[in-house]
Amino acid sequence: MPLVDEMERSGARLFRWRSYIPLVLVVVVAIALTQFTFPRGSHALDIAWDALCLCVSLSGLAIRAITVGHVSDRTSGRNTKKQIADELNTTGMYSIVRHPLYFANFWIWFGIALFPRVWWCACIVALGTLVFYERVMLAEERFLRERFGDTFVQWANRTPAFWPRLRDWRPSSRPFSIRMVLRREYSGLFAIASAFSVLEIASHYIVEDRLHIEPFWAAFFGVSLAAYVTLRTLKKKGLLDEPHGTRTELGTQTKA
Repeated sequence: MPLVDEMERSGARLFRWRSYIPLVLVVVVAIALTQFTFPRGSHALDIAWDALCLCVSLSGLAIRAITVGHVSDRTSGRNTKKQIADELNTTGMYSIVRHPLYFANFWIWFGIALFPRVWWCACIVALGTLVFYERVMLAEERFLRERFGDTFVQWANRTPAFWPRLRDWRPSSRPFSIRMVLRREYSGLFAIASAFSVLEIASHYIVEDRLHIEPFWAAFFGVSLAAYVTLRTLKKKGLLDEPHGTRTELGTQTKA
């Protein structure tokens, strides 16, 4: 079997578990955390580094929000059993990169990987996510090419696969929907807050042999937990669904 076909087949298998397989990177971060040390004599530097790591992860979440806020329900989703694409998204974030959600996930994980302040942790996590998503992207693009034919090929020829080319930006053909963002991404903020809170507690335990969390992280976790419970409840009750007819089509749109 040609290598590209083998990679596409493995990517198709990985697609079903794409939300969970990257969690193996937690092991890498946990091992790196055993080498954690606070900056000597500088609490401000410690806070600044933590803030940098959080901002990197939140930038990934922001990219996800911008992306999903402009797409239709049956595109760019969290479906796992099979690939779904009623349309091909080619505007908005999809005008500068073919896989903006995976690009966003990369930065979420990279921010977490930076927290232990161990260079090899960030390198392994970055390489691991790139290799994993490369396989998944190959499988997705085969599906899209079979479904949309020349339309996909023309879009792929002018749009980078993973690293955005900002000069190609085209405004989205759909209006932004905050309901769509809240419905799809309510768990993202909670996941980030949980990850950083655990890292914060573990780092103090490793260095100081005590369970401690800074007030900011405790408040951040509390707010994100409250938001998670509230939005999950609203979603189950259907209160985050789009009112019928509020998202008028402004042009032909498709998925990637």
